[in-house]
Amino acid sequence: MTPLVVVSGALANKPNNGGEAWVRLSWALGLRRLGCRVLFVEQISPDHLTDSSLAYFRGVVERFGLAGAAALIESGTRRTEGLAWGELLDVPKSADLLLNISGHLRHDELFPRFRRTAYIDIDPGFTQFWHADGTLPVRPHDFYYTIGANIGFADCAIPTGGISWRHVRQPVVLDHWPVVSTPAKAPLRFTTVASWRGPFGAVRFGDRTFGLKVHEFRKFIEVPRRGPPGCAFEVALDIHPADAKDFAMLKENGWRVVNPTTVAATPEKFRDYVRASAAEFSVAQGIYVDTNCGWFSDRTTRYLASGRPALVQDTGISRSIDCGEGLVPFRTLDEAVEGARRIARDYDTQSRAARSVVERYFDSDTVLRGLLDNVGLKV
Repeated sequence: MTPLVVVSGALANKPNNGGEAWVRLSWALGLRRLGCRVLFVEQISPDHLTDSSLAYFRGVVERFGLAGAAALIESGTRRTEGLAWGELLDVPKSADLLLNISGHLRHDELFPRFRRTAYIDIDPGFTQFWHADGTLPVRPHDFYYTIGANIGFADCAIPTGGISWRHVRQPVVLDHWPVVSTPAKAPLRFTTVASWRGPFGAVRFGDRTFGLKVHEFRKFIEVPRRGPPGCAFEVALDIHPADAKDFAMLKENGWRVVNPTTVAATPEKFRDYVRASAAEFSVAQGIYVDTNCGWFSDRTTRYLASGRPALVQDTGISRSIDCGEGLVPFRTLDEAVEGARRIARDYDTQSRAARSVVERYFDSDTVLRGLLDNVGLKV
C-alpha cells in the first residue's frame, strides 16, 4: 500500500523567504516523486498569522501542487487554513509517518495521535545545546535525524543529549533544479543569500560561546578586494539598519549588497537568482564552524544542482562529502581567495563537478528512499 507521509515545517512562518520555502518543499515534493501520498501541515502562532503570511502559504502550496493536501493550524486553536480541522484530526490514524522538521508540529491534540514520528534537525548545535540546557527540549519522537554529519563523532563538540541521532542529507528534487547555462556576461559573479545575524542569538554552553554568521563573515570581508580579477561578489543580505558599520565595511571591500526580499522572496525568484549567478561564496554560522558538526547548507545544494560551483566555509564537511572539485571548502582568508582563483581558472570543470556532487549525495530519490527504508517503510 502507498505510504501516507505528513511533512511539517515552516512556510507561512517564513514569508518572503524563497530559500527557506525550498527547504520544506523538497521533503514533500521528493516524497511525492517517490510515489508517497503527502500532506503538508504547518503550525503558526496567532502573532505570526497575518494576511501576508497567509497569502504566502496559499501561493506556495498552490503553485507546487499541494493545494488540497496542506493545512495551516493556528496554535492553541482548531482554526485551520486548507484542510478543515475534522479532516486533519483523522489524518494521524492513516498516516504512516510524520516527518517533523525542527520539531515544528507541537499541537497537543494532533501530534500525540501519530503512530510513527521522525524529528528532522536542520539546525545542528542549536537543537542539541538548547535540549541539553533545557531552553527548548526536543519532544520525544520515534526517530531522530540530523543534517549535522559529524554529530556523535569525538571531534564534534555538540552533545547528543542521550538521543540516538541518525544522519540524513537534505533532499534535492533534481527535476526542479536542472543545470542551466552560465550567464555569458562578465564578470564571474559569486553570490549568496544570507541573514547577517539570523533568527537566533549566540549560544552559550558551558564555558563557550558560539557565534553567528556575522562573526564569521567579518573574517572574510576582504575576499572581493583580494580575489581574482574579473570576479564580482554579491550578497542578497538581510541586515538591520543598526549594523550600518558592517554594511559600510562590506561596501568598502567590494561587496555588492542587494535586498533578498526583492531578488529571492518566492521559491521561483530564489531559483532565478541562483541561476543568474556563476558560483556561490558563503560563510557559515559560527556554531557550525566551531563545533565541526558537518552542517551543510540547503542553499548551497541548489547552487550545486544548477551547475554553480560553491566556495563555502568548512564545517567539517570533508568527512562525508568529497570536496575540491565543484565544492571548494575554506577555513582561512587565504584559502578562500585561492578557492575563488581555482574556480575562475577552470570554471567549466568546476561547474560540471558541482552538479555531480548533488547527484551523488543529495538526490531526493536516494536520500528519501533511504530514510523511509530506515524507519520501516517501503516505496
